[in-house]
Amino acid sequence: MSDVLFEIKEENLETGLRGIPVGYCITSRVDAEKGLFYRDKAVTECVQMQPEEVLSYLYGSDLSKELVSRGVCDQAVIDHIEKLPGKVAPMKLFSTAILLLGMFESKQDYREDALNLIAKIPHLAAAVINYHAGWGKTPPSNPELGYMQNFTHLLNVPDSDKKILGEVLTLFNILHYDHGGGNLSAFVGKAVASGLTDLYGSIASSMCALAGPRHGCANQVALEFVQSVLDEAGTEATEKDLENLLRKRLAEKKLVFGFGHAVLRVEDPRAAIMYDYSAKNFPDHPLVRTALLLRKAGPTVLKENPKIQNPYPNLDAISGSMLSGAGFPYPEYYTILFGVARACGIAMQIVYERLEARDGKGTPIVRSQIPLQEPLNNSCTDISAEKFYKILFSISINFPKLIPISK
Repeated sequence: MSDVLFEIKEENLETGLRGIPVGYCITSRVDAEKGLFYRDKAVTECVQMQPEEVLSYLYGSDLSKELVSRGVCDQAVIDHIEKLPGKVAPMKLFSTAILLLGMFESKQDYREDALNLIAKIPHLAAAVINYHAGWGKTPPSNPELGYMQNFTHLLNVPDSDKKILGEVLTLFNILHYDHGGGNLSAFVGKAVASGLTDLYGSIASSMCALAGPRHGCANQVALEFVQSVLDEAGTEATEKDLENLLRKRLAEKKLVFGFGHAVLRVEDPRAAIMYDYSAKNFPDHPLVRTALLLRKAGPTVLKENPKIQNPYPNLDAISGSMLSGAGFPYPEYYTILFGVARACGIAMQIVYERLEARDGKGTPIVRSQIPLQEPLNNSCTDISAEKFYKILFSISINFPKLIPISK
């Protein structure tokens, strides 16, 4: 007899599937007390490694040579990126660029396409950022430099110290590769792939999911919050000043960003790594100084509310300030940086679900059951139009043969 993992109750409906198990994730997991693990290694161990080593460990075999041999996008892809509308949201360009890459380079093989995407995504993302920012033509890709070193080389960031920027981009990249299988971007990418959409279309969909302010844009929102605190409190503010500011903000029913986590009940170890690096390298940068003070003031104030389960900062509380301190004060591109990393983990999860799960059969198409909440009577004259269409929509999902739906 199978183990009962979860009992479905009516209260679980319309909760975003929170807490409902739907499958396995072999690449990573999040422990409520110990933080993120890539397979069996704590992320705190992984930051001592190079990106190529971490990607190889996540994938399960050495990718070093693959990342070099596959690390250049077809020039036609770059040319087409530079013909797209430039005055749109950067993540829309990025998602479109992934689709373009698939149009020109897809092998219609999940494993091959995953390896190609992981290797080429630094080149692809740099071309998108350079074009959107107006930073000139993207230099030729040179994968021999190293995975993130090449990305740093490809970015035409004005007035940047390439050494420091490379260190920070490497740290940011490693800490964002994967985060379990149930976060929105991973779940969406795998769900789309379950319909046998190719790897590029599936990852493009996951990047559209990542673009939302509740997910991948969270570090951008958190940075705006840090900036607002800096503007209000000033550069000479103390920890006590920020405690008072936060209490005032909460009393006014305003939000405090960068704190809490869906699973963790401690400070996010990824945040701790970024805090330590930032404190060592950019202690006098106004945003970093403010973020470091908020690290102390935030939990003190949030613990005063017994309903808050996790009053500690997550990595979004510091990542934007760290990037700013490193000479990349361009928050409109932070979600692309997030996507460059996260696409790697999602691609690996898709390979597992399509080619390895269920003894190689792959997972079935994702198709959740939507309970019919309203009874069908002989006459619909006694219900509102809104309820009628809700019933009609439910029937179309649960009994597709009754109402033809275009494929």
